[in-house]
Amino acid sequence: MVELRFRVIVQIAVAMLVPATAAAALKDVAADGFLVEHRYSIAASPLQAWQVLVHPERYWPDDHTWSGSRAHLSLRAEAQGCFCEQWDKGSVEHGRVVMAIPGKVLRIRGALGPLQELALTGVLTISLQGTDTGTDAVVTYRVSGDSLHQLETFAPVVDQVIGLQLGAFAELASAK
Repeated sequence: MVELRFRVIVQIAVAMLVPATAAAALKDVAADGFLVEHRYSIAASPLQAWQVLVHPERYWPDDHTWSGSRAHLSLRAEAQGCFCEQWDKGSVEHGRVVMAIPGKVLRIRGALGPLQELALTGVLTISLQGTDTGTDAVVTYRVSGDSLHQLETFAPVVDQVIGLQLGAFAELASAK
């Protein structure tokens, strides 16, 4: 338990050093929840972007995993599918897929990273919309819970982390 708490503290500290992306916004910030939004223009079709999105083992930052390696991540992109991490010393369910429409929407319910320990509800939605030049991706992450958690203090860090994680997806999808 001490090791878990130390890892949570380290993850939050590292996240605080990450610069926020330009197309990010914190919305509806309160003691009992918040909404993070990031927007990306991707130089790929929605289906090409989807093929990158559903493989977090290719883009998720290693230091934002419990095992220390994104290679241990998997995502089964269908209702009730698991966004999971498995390695020889353990496993974790980061979230559960509640909606998957290839090339359009991926929605995962789960309190990511150190939020998991706080018994919060989190919903991550990635919407893909085709454009003349590729895809517009809108990433939202809504977190809610007990106001005793003072979630407004977590919101800026979570905003930066989501920007890092899904920004890596957008960058890789554009490079394909």
